[in-house]
Amino acid sequence: MLMIAFTVLRYRTDRSSASISDVVDHSVRTVRAGPSPTLVQSSDGLGTMAGALRDVQVPARTEVQVPCVVGPNAAEERRMPKSRSLKERLDAGPVICAEGFLFELERRGYLSAGEFVPEVALEYPDALRTLHVDHQRAGSDIVEAFTYNGHREKMRVIGKEHLLEPLNRAALEIARDVADERPGDLMAGNISNTNIWDPEDPGRQAEVRSMFEEMVTWAVDCGADLIIGETFYYAGEALLALEVAKAAEVPVVLTIAPMAMDEMADAVGIVETCQRLEQGGADVVGMNCFRGPQTMMPWLRRIRAAVSCHVGALPVPYRTTNEEPTFFNLSDDRAVVPSPHGRAFPTALDPLYANRYEIGAFAHEAAELGVGYLGVCCGASPMLIRQVSEAVGRTTEASRFSENMHNHFLYGDNDRLPDHIVSLGDRA
Repeated sequence: MLMIAFTVLRYRTDRSSASISDVVDHSVRTVRAGPSPTLVQSSDGLGTMAGALRDVQVPARTEVQVPCVVGPNAAEERRMPKSRSLKERLDAGPVICAEGFLFELERRGYLSAGEFVPEVALEYPDALRTLHVDHQRAGSDIVEAFTYNGHREKMRVIGKEHLLEPLNRAALEIARDVADERPGDLMAGNISNTNIWDPEDPGRQAEVRSMFEEMVTWAVDCGADLIIGETFYYAGEALLALEVAKAAEVPVVLTIAPMAMDEMADAVGIVETCQRLEQGGADVVGMNCFRGPQTMMPWLRRIRAAVSCHVGALPVPYRTTNEEPTFFNLSDDRAVVPSPHGRAFPTALDPLYANRYEIGAFAHEAAELGVGYLGVCCGASPMLIRQVSEAVGRTTEASRFSENMHNHFLYGDNDRLPDHIVSLGDRA
């Protein structure tokens, strides 16, 4: 028998009271297997099913019980049967993984730029779910839980450490549910750069290990099919992330994000880091984020030639150059109103986008090179994920709405388009 245990969620609201359902609806999930679950009742009587909670009023600061399936076989119970493993899929052809949720959800109005914390998993779970589904329709084979920047240190920075575990579990549950709705899709747990790693400070390194361990534990509890470690700019932190993730005995994708120095921040070579990650047991190594297609591709060629495992590539969709190799230092001299913080990153990058055809060309070239794990990172949209999918020969659910200029009123060639209107195209 499965048991539902309850994690305490302390939720602060500016209102004098709030319906508990506002807080926990997103976290209560139906147990998919086994007989009726046993409920562990909390001492204050809140540990009941969601329907019984809807009309209960709670004070501005309260403790809410959030269920998550636990038990000796919980992780296996949460994983839907899969026809092929990640490696088997990659052996057969490209696998697509959407990332870059921070920028897209900020654009949609669900999180704050600069702070970039995934509180959306708790506050607007339907918005997060919708984004996952949109990427899924566009061809993403992996639903990656949105826990990037959802680690303990970042939650301390914003003064919400008490929401750490509820946020992670909510994001994982949403991702698991979306993946399960399309049989065969995979759900990934996520760990990433903590921004406190110090190669010279064993105490800081121990803190990072602890953060990785708890996040991987929650991911496995919620049925992750693999762990994605991403956006590491220190080789040492990437290797530690791999060590912790491998201990969970699930496949591991580990991608790095070198800054403009053309080496890792601890002076380890980029290619050497990927080799060491392969030697450490990563199923996929490669690069994600920070660099656009032009400044990521040369490194991918070198990585692909240096390792025998599968290689991943998830650039940012911006026109980085040899002079400005990452999106951190992109400039926009044509901006009439520059950003108030003195640089285009992260809120004034819009004019510096790579177009969809450039992203498609990158994906095609990468696939021809033998890079099989593909996606787009910060700045991604479902449209760009569809472009990546179609560039490697896939037809997705969203391909139904791929461009059809045949019927455009100015640039189409449909017989019903009036000649005098079409002739305006060059002057429009």
